[in-house]
Amino acid sequence: MILTRRGPALPDFPWDSLADHAAKARKHPGGVVDLSVGTPVDPVPAVIQSALSSVAHIPGYPVTHGTPELRAAFVAAAERRYGIAGLSEQAVLPTIGSKELVAWLPTLLGVGPGDIVAVPAVAYPTYEVGALMAGAEVVRLADDELPPAGTKLVWLNSPSNPTGRVLSAEQLRDAVAAARELGAVVASDECYLSLPWDASPVSVLHPSIVDSFDGVLAVHSLSKTSSLAGYRAGFVTGDPELIAGLLELRKHAGMIVPRPVQEAMRVALEDDAHVVEQRARYLARREVLKPALEAAGFTVSHSDAGLYLWSSRGEDAWETISWLADRGILAAPGTFYGPAGAQHVRIALTATDERVAAAVERLKA
Repeated sequence: MILTRRGPALPDFPWDSLADHAAKARKHPGGVVDLSVGTPVDPVPAVIQSALSSVAHIPGYPVTHGTPELRAAFVAAAERRYGIAGLSEQAVLPTIGSKELVAWLPTLLGVGPGDIVAVPAVAYPTYEVGALMAGAEVVRLADDELPPAGTKLVWLNSPSNPTGRVLSAEQLRDAVAAARELGAVVASDECYLSLPWDASPVSVLHPSIVDSFDGVLAVHSLSKTSSLAGYRAGFVTGDPELIAGLLELRKHAGMIVPRPVQEAMRVALEDDAHVVEQRARYLARREVLKPALEAAGFTVSHSDAGLYLWSSRGEDAWETISWLADRGILAAPGTFYGPAGAQHVRIALTATDERVAAAVERLKA
């Protein structure tokens, strides 16, 4: 029997198309410098590793809503780190990383055929994939463009992946107001909020943006700040009614963060020292890689926060990818993030100091 796939047609997984360029980059005598994916390379802090193993003996099913201690730790960290006040512990929901939540959120919210999901013009690909999985239409919004009638979900992303663009408080307020006028849910992807460089990003849940959490969700991740990409450690929070609905559906679907990971997340949220240390590592890499790119003829746009340098040589993105691969450097073409990225590449800060130094030397050559 041959099984055929049913359901909505999805785009090919973007990184599969990099295979030939990756193979060319790996042939460089000094080895490849892979700056194409935002995956952490620095060790998981020891205090978090200890927390993971401390509850490894517990045999029972974990709680979908997360332990009370975990949710309390998130509420405290959100206020301490980001100035988010008034969150209810009931309105905090751990997720199996942030990508899982992003992909399934339209479906979990009941978005479907005939509905519109609005995403930024240059955007993380999973926003579009999640909408297509739900059978909805995707609309890409240019800067400050209003979502059309029929929009049920609006994605915001500040700091942006891939551009590092930071939305101002006024832009965030206007986006929330426009979505509320349509009766749409706002979902703000804030996974890079802890990595400010030339601008200070603010959460959509900050009191300077909203006076209530109605219709607003914020998505957070510990992958970047705590090097927990391998643990799959994320959160969604905001509107208590929306969170309650997501919780019920996730209980039925078995979307549960493992108990050891929950404990690791709790400790990561309670310890700010490792976040400061990790931010310093990324900043040090940024301070050598950005000027090296500019000296090699690249223009770096936005890139005011987050883990990426949104870079262009004024040519087709794939030509730039090939130019970099000739030098043993692998990056992500801007076309992965939408047509508006056709002349840019995304260059990640997620490589070891030694590999970043190698990239800098190759760019000089």
